[in-house]
Amino acid sequence: MPDAPKQAKEKHGLILPVSGTGVLVRFSVIGKLLAQRRTCLPLAMALFLSMPQLPTAPAQAAPAEKGAADATTGNAPDFREAVALYQSGRFEKALKLARTLAAEGHLEAQAMLGVLHEQGKGVERNPSKAAQWFERAATGGHTGAMFALAMLHLDGRLGKKDVHTARYWLEQAARRGMAEAQYNLALLHTGAGNAPANWQQAAKWFRKAAEQGNAHAQYNLGVLYLTGKGVPQDFHEASEWFKKAALAGLPQGATEYGLLVFRGNGVQKNENIGASWLLYAARSGYAPAMQKLARLHALGRGVRKDAIEAAKWYLLARQRGARDTWLDLFLKHLSDEQMKQARRLAAAFRPTRMRPANRTTPHGKGQMLAPPKPPRKQRRTNDAAKGGQ
Repeated sequence: MPDAPKQAKEKHGLILPVSGTGVLVRFSVIGKLLAQRRTCLPLAMALFLSMPQLPTAPAQAAPAEKGAADATTGNAPDFREAVALYQSGRFEKALKLARTLAAEGHLEAQAMLGVLHEQGKGVERNPSKAAQWFERAATGGHTGAMFALAMLHLDGRLGKKDVHTARYWLEQAARRGMAEAQYNLALLHTGAGNAPANWQQAAKWFRKAAEQGNAHAQYNLGVLYLTGKGVPQDFHEASEWFKKAALAGLPQGATEYGLLVFRGNGVQKNENIGASWLLYAARSGYAPAMQKLARLHALGRGVRKDAIEAAKWYLLARQRGARDTWLDLFLKHLSDEQMKQARRLAAAFRPTRMRPANRTTPHGKGQMLAPPKPPRKQRRTNDAAKGGQ
């Protein structure tokens, strides 16, 4: 097993920047809520987050009180029926019932009509009609409708992007405590959507969303502490927020936390545990973690020195768009047999989604945390692939 290329090693050394990604995570919601739902709540669920809990039986109330409550809340028996129709896929019947309730001023029914028109369920898809219903519900105080209306304006589905109007409705929803609105409002304050940047406000709203458990907000707040934007630079605070994001299942958080542990920035230094966090993120298919793990295997830092493992992880990273001139040169020094084995391992790789870890983080400044163990099924798969070499 050859050493890393001497000339490249002397020239580049172990390049592990403090911030492995160098950018904020902006892909989760801004401009993509309606088209890309893997990293955010589906639109309908975002709307119904603000609903009062629907009882299993009609609430007992005096006749005069009952009529007023049913006109504005989600507790009306008819609206429970509309929700059941929506959930069972009987959209036309849900639409008919929601229209009746919406005409009486029922906020959740108005929001539901916005969802149905935006999604084209039970009616022809019409973002303008959706916006009208969302605005009626939002004006009445429906938090989810405020959020949905903001995202329609940000997405440009109403003809053009309107950041000013989107910001207004995001602020209304954020002040009512909606974490998704707080997160997106923070993104606007970073300059996303061509809005003017205000890093202090970005930090404020990222923190509010992060404290509610929003993993992307936790990661972004870590980036702000890492870079000193909007907050004083503080590696320890950065490590704490990255750790929370990592434990919530975000590979970016695991990568950044691993790098800080590896280097001992703001947390107790431990190259082995730092590398194990990179491995944890790499197993999820996250290219930057794969690329950095490849370097560690090439140099024997925090993991065993293993040219084949280094080549495997870099081949996987390169397939996902991560390039590294140092590792490109490293691969040229491997034998045909080593590259054959590395390609076999790379072909056998199957990413495992990082799942939130139900773990208590250690107390005390600078204490580090090891990542969760991979699922047994994945360990067996990896062992079988190695056995086939």
